[in-house]
Amino acid sequence: MRLSALSALLLGGLALAGCTSSSGPESLSAGLPSKEVTSSVAKGPVPANDVGAIIAAAESHPEQLAWAGQMSQPQAFESVTTEAMAVPAERPVALMMPDTPEAEPRTRHGRAQIYSRQFRDAHPINFGKASPRKMAVHGVDISRWQGDIDWAKLRTQGANFAYIKATDGGDHLDPMFRKNWKRAKDAGMKRGAYHFFYWCRTAGEQADWFIRNVPRDPDALPPVIDVEYNGESSCRFRLSRAKAIEKMQVFMDKLERHYGKRPVIYTAPDFYRDNLTGEFKNHPFWLRSVAAHPSQIYPGRKWLFWQYSGSGLSHGVEGRIDLNVFHGSEEDWHRWVARN
Repeated sequence: MRLSALSALLLGGLALAGCTSSSGPESLSAGLPSKEVTSSVAKGPVPANDVGAIIAAAESHPEQLAWAGQMSQPQAFESVTTEAMAVPAERPVALMMPDTPEAEPRTRHGRAQIYSRQFRDAHPINFGKASPRKMAVHGVDISRWQGDIDWAKLRTQGANFAYIKATDGGDHLDPMFRKNWKRAKDAGMKRGAYHFFYWCRTAGEQADWFIRNVPRDPDALPPVIDVEYNGESSCRFRLSRAKAIEKMQVFMDKLERHYGKRPVIYTAPDFYRDNLTGEFKNHPFWLRSVAAHPSQIYPGRKWLFWQYSGSGLSHGVEGRIDLNVFHGSEEDWHRWVARN
Protein backbone atom coordinates (compact mmCIF):
# COMPACT_ATOMS: atom_id res chain seq x y z
CA MET A 1 0.00 0.00 0.00
CA ARG A 2 1.25 3.47 -0.87
CA LEU A 3 2.14 5.83 1.98
CA SER A 4 -0.51 8.43 0.97
CA ALA A 5 -3.28 5.83 1.13
CA LEU A 6 -2.07 4.57 4.51
CA SER A 7 -2.01 8.12 5.89
CA ALA A 8 -5.55 8.75 4.67
CA LEU A 9 -6.79 5.62 6.39
CA LEU A 10 -5.10 6.55 9.67
CA LEU A 11 -6.52 10.07 9.59
CA GLY A 12 -10.00 8.71 8.82
CA GLY A 13 -9.79 6.33 11.77
CA LEU A 14 -8.79 9.13 14.11
CA ALA A 15 -11.66 11.29 12.91
CA LEU A 16 -14.20 8.53 13.56
CA ALA A 17 -12.86 7.96 17.08
CA GLY A 18 -12.93 11.64 18.02
CA CYS A 19 -15.50 13.17 20.32
CA THR A 20 -16.12 16.71 21.54
CA SER A 21 -17.69 18.29 24.59
CA SER A 22 -19.07 21.72 25.24
CA SER A 23 -17.01 21.84 28.40
CA GLY A 24 -13.80 22.08 26.40
CA PRO A 25 -10.97 19.61 25.75
CA GLU A 26 -11.18 16.42 27.72
CA SER A 27 -8.21 14.34 28.78
CA LEU A 28 -7.81 10.86 27.35
CA SER A 29 -7.47 8.26 30.05
CA ALA A 30 -6.41 4.66 29.82
CA GLY A 31 -7.93 1.93 31.93
CA LEU A 32 -10.65 -0.66 31.59
CA PRO A 33 -14.31 0.20 32.11
CA SER A 34 -16.34 -1.39 34.86
CA LYS A 35 -17.47 -4.96 34.40
CA GLU A 36 -20.51 -4.00 36.43
CA VAL A 37 -22.77 -2.29 33.93
CA THR A 38 -26.50 -1.73 33.91
CA SER A 39 -28.95 -3.49 31.65
CA SER A 40 -28.92 -0.36 29.50
CA VAL A 41 -25.89 -1.72 27.64
CA ALA A 42 -27.18 -5.27 27.19
CA LYS A 43 -27.33 -6.76 23.74
CA GLY A 44 -30.14 -8.69 22.13
CA PRO A 45 -33.06 -8.39 19.72
CA VAL A 46 -35.27 -5.35 20.16
CA PRO A 47 -38.70 -6.60 21.32
CA ALA A 48 -41.84 -5.67 19.45
CA ASN A 49 -43.76 -2.78 20.93
CA ASP A 50 -46.78 -0.60 20.29
CA VAL A 51 -45.82 2.64 21.98
CA GLY A 52 -47.44 4.92 19.44
CA ALA A 53 -46.82 6.61 16.15
CA ILE A 54 -43.87 8.66 17.34
CA ILE A 55 -41.79 5.70 18.40
CA ALA A 56 -42.98 3.60 15.46
CA ALA A 57 -41.76 6.33 13.13
CA ALA A 58 -38.45 6.52 14.95
CA GLU A 59 -37.94 2.78 14.67
CA SER A 60 -38.41 2.96 10.90
CA HIS A 61 -34.98 4.67 10.80
CA PRO A 62 -32.39 2.27 12.28
CA GLU A 63 -30.05 4.02 14.66
CA GLN A 64 -27.40 3.32 17.25
CA LEU A 65 -27.73 4.25 20.87
CA ALA A 66 -26.31 7.65 21.74
CA TRP A 67 -23.44 6.07 23.63
CA ALA A 68 -22.59 3.76 20.74
CA GLY A 69 -22.12 6.31 17.99
CA GLN A 70 -23.92 8.88 15.88
CA MET A 71 -27.32 8.09 14.38
CA SER A 72 -27.57 7.60 10.68
CA GLN A 73 -30.50 10.04 10.52
CA PRO A 74 -30.45 12.16 13.71
CA GLN A 75 -33.74 13.32 15.15
CA ALA A 76 -34.37 17.04 15.05
CA PHE A 77 -33.56 18.50 18.45
CA GLU A 78 -35.77 21.15 19.95
CA SER A 79 -34.58 23.26 22.84
CA VAL A 80 -36.78 22.84 25.89
CA THR A 81 -37.55 25.80 28.10
CA THR A 82 -38.28 24.77 31.65
CA GLU A 83 -40.35 26.72 34.11
CA ALA A 84 -38.41 29.12 36.26
CA MET A 85 -38.59 27.00 39.38
CA ALA A 86 -35.70 27.64 41.73
CA VAL A 87 -33.57 24.71 42.83
CA PRO A 88 -34.72 23.93 46.38
CA ALA A 89 -32.33 24.95 49.12
CA GLU A 90 -30.01 22.25 50.38
CA ARG A 91 -31.98 19.73 52.37
CA PRO A 92 -30.37 17.64 55.11
CA VAL A 93 -29.47 14.30 53.62
CA ALA A 94 -31.18 12.61 56.58
CA LEU A 95 -34.52 13.74 55.17
CA MET A 96 -33.85 11.80 51.98
CA MET A 97 -32.16 8.67 53.34
CA PRO A 98 -33.12 6.92 56.58
CA ASP A 99 -30.34 6.19 59.04
CA THR A 100 -31.56 2.72 59.97
CA PRO A 101 -31.81 0.01 57.32
CA GLU A 102 -34.59 -1.85 59.09
CA ALA A 103 -37.57 -1.13 61.32
CA GLU A 104 -40.89 -2.77 62.17
CA PRO A 105 -42.95 -2.46 58.96
CA ARG A 106 -46.42 -0.90 59.22
CA THR A 107 -49.19 -0.25 56.71
CA ARG A 108 -51.71 2.56 57.02
CA HIS A 109 -55.06 2.97 55.33
CA GLY A 110 -54.81 4.58 51.91
CA ARG A 111 -51.19 3.64 51.26
CA ALA A 112 -50.10 1.35 48.45
CA GLN A 113 -49.73 -2.26 49.52
CA ILE A 114 -46.16 -3.49 49.98
CA TYR A 115 -45.60 -6.93 48.51
CA SER A 116 -42.98 -9.26 49.94
CA ARG A 117 -40.03 -10.34 47.84
CA GLN A 118 -40.75 -13.41 45.68
CA PHE A 119 -37.84 -13.01 43.26
CA ARG A 120 -35.33 -15.72 42.47
CA ASP A 121 -31.74 -15.23 41.37
CA ALA A 122 -29.81 -17.08 38.69
CA HIS A 123 -26.56 -16.35 40.56
CA PRO A 124 -27.46 -15.83 44.24
CA ILE A 125 -24.92 -14.25 46.57
CA ASN A 126 -24.66 -14.94 50.28
CA PHE A 127 -24.58 -11.47 51.85
CA GLY A 128 -24.66 -12.93 55.35
CA LYS A 129 -26.39 -10.91 58.06
CA ALA A 130 -26.59 -7.92 55.71
CA SER A 131 -28.74 -9.79 53.19
CA PRO A 132 -31.10 -7.58 51.17
CA ARG A 133 -33.75 -10.29 51.66
CA LYS A 134 -34.24 -8.98 55.19
CA MET A 135 -35.19 -5.52 53.94
CA ALA A 136 -38.81 -4.52 53.48
CA VAL A 137 -39.24 -2.72 50.14
CA HIS A 138 -37.86 -4.28 46.97
CA GLY A 139 -38.02 -3.08 43.38
CA VAL A 140 -36.59 -3.42 39.87
CA ASP A 141 -35.11 -1.38 37.06
CA ILE A 142 -36.29 -1.96 33.52
CA SER A 143 -35.28 -1.18 29.94
CA ARG A 144 -36.16 -2.34 26.42
CA TRP A 145 -34.28 -5.59 26.98
CA GLN A 146 -36.96 -6.97 29.29
CA GLY A 147 -39.50 -6.92 26.41
CA ASP A 148 -43.22 -7.01 27.16
CA ILE A 149 -43.80 -7.09 30.91
CA ASP A 150 -46.80 -8.29 32.88
CA TRP A 151 -46.66 -5.36 35.30
CA ALA A 152 -49.49 -6.58 37.56
CA LYS A 153 -47.77 -9.94 37.99
CA LEU A 154 -44.35 -8.33 38.51
CA ARG A 155 -45.76 -6.13 41.25
CA THR A 156 -47.19 -9.07 43.20
CA GLN A 157 -43.78 -10.75 42.99
CA GLY A 158 -42.33 -7.98 45.13
CA ALA A 159 -41.60 -5.12 42.72
CA ASN A 160 -42.96 -2.29 44.84
CA PHE A 161 -41.17 0.27 42.67
CA ALA A 162 -39.59 0.36 39.23
CA TYR A 163 -37.08 2.67 37.62
CA ILE A 164 -37.67 2.66 33.88
CA LYS A 165 -35.04 3.44 31.25
CA ALA A 166 -36.04 6.63 29.42
CA THR A 167 -33.15 8.22 27.56
CA ASP A 168 -29.47 8.03 26.56
CA GLY A 169 -27.34 11.05 25.76
CA GLY A 170 -29.13 13.74 23.78
CA ASP A 171 -30.95 11.83 21.05
CA HIS A 172 -32.04 8.32 22.07
CA LEU A 173 -35.37 7.35 23.63
CA ASP A 174 -35.79 3.79 24.87
CA PRO A 175 -38.44 2.40 22.49
CA MET A 176 -40.31 0.70 25.35
CA PHE A 177 -40.31 3.70 27.69
CA ARG A 178 -43.77 5.10 27.07
CA LYS A 179 -45.39 1.69 27.15
CA ASN A 180 -43.59 0.74 30.37
CA TRP A 181 -44.26 4.16 31.93
CA LYS A 182 -48.02 3.85 31.40
CA ARG A 183 -48.41 0.18 32.26
CA ALA A 184 -46.39 0.42 35.47
CA LYS A 185 -48.68 3.17 36.72
CA ASP A 186 -51.79 1.26 35.61
CA ALA A 187 -50.57 -1.65 37.77
CA GLY A 188 -50.38 0.66 40.79
CA MET A 189 -46.59 0.58 40.96
CA LYS A 190 -44.48 3.53 42.02
CA ARG A 191 -42.18 4.32 39.11
CA GLY A 192 -39.52 6.76 38.05
CA ALA A 193 -37.39 7.34 34.95
CA TYR A 194 -33.63 7.14 34.52
CA HIS A 195 -31.19 8.68 32.06
CA PHE A 196 -27.93 7.03 30.93
CA PHE A 197 -25.47 9.92 30.94
CA TYR A 198 -23.22 10.28 27.89
CA TRP A 199 -19.93 12.02 28.59
CA CYS A 200 -19.42 13.32 25.06
CA ARG A 201 -22.70 15.27 24.95
CA THR A 202 -23.35 18.55 26.74
CA ALA A 203 -25.16 18.28 30.06
CA GLY A 204 -27.76 20.90 29.15
CA GLU A 205 -28.59 19.14 25.90
CA GLN A 206 -29.07 15.83 27.73
CA ALA A 207 -31.28 17.45 30.37
CA ASP A 208 -33.46 19.01 27.64
CA TRP A 209 -33.80 15.64 25.92
CA PHE A 210 -34.87 13.93 29.15
CA ILE A 211 -37.38 16.70 29.94
CA ARG A 212 -38.76 16.52 26.41
CA ASN A 213 -39.53 12.81 26.79
CA VAL A 214 -40.36 12.21 30.47
CA PRO A 215 -43.69 13.63 31.68
CA ARG A 216 -43.80 15.78 34.80
CA ASP A 217 -45.97 13.48 36.90
CA PRO A 218 -46.38 14.51 40.55
CA ASP A 219 -46.80 10.86 41.51
CA ALA A 220 -43.52 9.76 39.88
CA LEU A 221 -40.37 9.00 41.85
CA PRO A 222 -37.47 11.46 41.50
CA PRO A 223 -35.52 11.17 38.23
CA VAL A 224 -32.23 9.27 38.13
CA ILE A 225 -28.91 10.12 36.45
CA ASP A 226 -26.96 6.94 35.65
CA VAL A 227 -23.22 7.71 35.69
CA GLU A 228 -20.65 5.00 35.00
CA TYR A 229 -17.90 3.97 32.62
CA ASN A 230 -19.14 2.32 29.45
CA GLY A 231 -16.88 0.19 27.30
CA GLU A 232 -19.51 0.03 24.54
CA SER A 233 -19.28 3.76 23.82
CA SER A 234 -17.49 5.23 20.81
CA CYS A 235 -16.54 8.13 23.10
CA ARG A 236 -12.99 7.31 24.19
CA PHE A 237 -12.36 10.44 26.21
CA ARG A 238 -12.50 10.26 29.98
CA LEU A 239 -13.24 13.49 31.78
CA SER A 240 -11.32 14.74 34.77
CA ARG A 241 -13.08 14.38 38.11
CA ALA A 242 -13.82 18.12 38.22
CA LYS A 243 -15.37 18.13 34.74
CA ALA A 244 -17.47 15.06 35.46
CA ILE A 245 -18.85 16.66 38.61
CA GLU A 246 -19.51 19.92 36.77
CA LYS A 247 -21.49 18.20 34.02
CA MET A 248 -23.51 16.15 36.50
CA GLN A 249 -24.38 19.29 38.48
CA VAL A 250 -25.63 21.13 35.39
CA PHE A 251 -27.80 18.16 34.39
CA MET A 252 -29.23 17.59 37.88
CA ASP A 253 -29.94 21.27 38.56
CA LYS A 254 -31.93 21.56 35.34
CA LEU A 255 -33.98 18.46 36.16
CA GLU A 256 -34.61 19.64 39.71
CA ARG A 257 -35.91 22.98 38.49
CA HIS A 258 -38.28 21.26 36.06
CA TYR A 259 -39.58 18.37 38.16
CA GLY A 260 -39.24 19.93 41.62
CA LYS A 261 -37.51 16.77 42.87
CA ARG A 262 -33.85 16.24 43.65
CA PRO A 263 -32.39 13.64 41.24
CA VAL A 264 -31.00 10.34 42.49
CA ILE A 265 -27.45 9.39 41.43
CA TYR A 266 -26.93 5.81 40.23
CA THR A 267 -23.33 4.65 39.96
CA ALA A 268 -20.97 1.65 39.96
CA PRO A 269 -17.88 1.01 42.12
CA ASP A 270 -15.07 2.11 39.79
CA PHE A 271 -16.74 5.31 38.62
CA TYR A 272 -17.63 6.18 42.22
CA ARG A 273 -14.06 5.58 43.39
CA ASP A 274 -12.58 7.81 40.68
CA ASN A 275 -15.11 10.63 40.69
CA LEU A 276 -17.73 10.64 43.44
CA THR A 277 -16.08 9.77 46.74
CA GLY A 278 -17.07 12.52 49.15
CA GLU A 279 -19.12 14.41 46.51
CA PHE A 280 -22.84 15.34 46.33
CA LYS A 281 -23.49 14.83 50.02
CA ASN A 282 -26.98 16.30 49.69
CA HIS A 283 -28.05 14.01 46.86
CA PRO A 284 -29.52 10.53 47.36
CA PHE A 285 -27.45 7.68 45.93
CA TRP A 286 -28.43 4.40 44.27
CA LEU A 287 -25.43 2.07 44.49
CA ARG A 288 -24.59 -1.03 42.47
CA SER A 289 -22.98 -3.67 44.64
CA VAL A 290 -23.63 -7.23 43.52
CA ALA A 291 -20.97 -9.06 45.54
CA ALA A 292 -20.93 -7.30 48.93
CA HIS A 293 -22.94 -4.91 51.08
CA PRO A 294 -22.63 -1.26 49.94
CA SER A 295 -20.93 -0.32 53.23
CA GLN A 296 -17.94 -2.42 52.13
CA ILE A 297 -17.72 -1.04 48.58
CA TYR A 298 -18.72 2.57 49.28
CA PRO A 299 -17.46 3.22 52.84
CA GLY A 300 -19.03 6.21 54.53
CA ARG A 301 -21.63 6.83 51.82
CA LYS A 302 -25.29 7.02 52.79
CA TRP A 303 -27.50 5.38 50.21
CA LEU A 304 -31.16 5.28 49.26
CA PHE A 305 -31.30 2.29 46.87
CA TRP A 306 -29.06 -0.75 46.57
CA GLN A 307 -28.87 -2.71 43.30
CA TYR A 308 -27.86 -6.09 44.66
CA SER A 309 -28.34 -8.34 41.64
CA GLY A 310 -28.25 -8.20 37.86
CA SER A 311 -29.44 -11.79 37.47
CA GLY A 312 -32.90 -11.75 39.06
CA LEU A 313 -35.75 -13.94 37.84
CA SER A 314 -39.43 -13.17 38.27
CA HIS A 315 -42.85 -14.12 37.02
CA GLY A 316 -44.08 -11.40 34.67
CA VAL A 317 -40.69 -10.91 32.98
CA GLU A 318 -38.83 -13.10 30.52
CA GLY A 319 -35.10 -13.36 31.15
CA ARG A 320 -33.06 -11.69 33.85
CA ILE A 321 -33.81 -8.48 35.65
CA ASP A 322 -31.95 -6.10 37.99
CA LEU A 323 -33.06 -6.33 41.62
CA ASN A 324 -32.98 -3.42 44.07
CA VAL A 325 -33.95 -2.62 47.61
CA PHE A 326 -34.91 0.59 49.43
CA HIS A 327 -32.85 1.52 52.50
CA GLY A 328 -35.50 1.52 55.19
CA SER A 329 -38.71 0.06 56.55
CA GLU A 330 -42.18 0.20 55.02
CA GLU A 331 -42.89 3.27 57.12
CA ASP A 332 -39.67 4.92 55.91
CA TRP A 333 -40.72 4.16 52.34
CA HIS A 334 -44.15 5.72 52.69
CA ARG A 335 -42.66 8.83 54.31
CA TRP A 336 -40.01 9.18 51.60
CA VAL A 337 -42.57 8.77 48.80
CA ALA A 338 -44.82 11.38 50.42
CA ARG A 339 -41.94 13.89 50.62
CA ASN A 340 -40.68 13.26 47.09
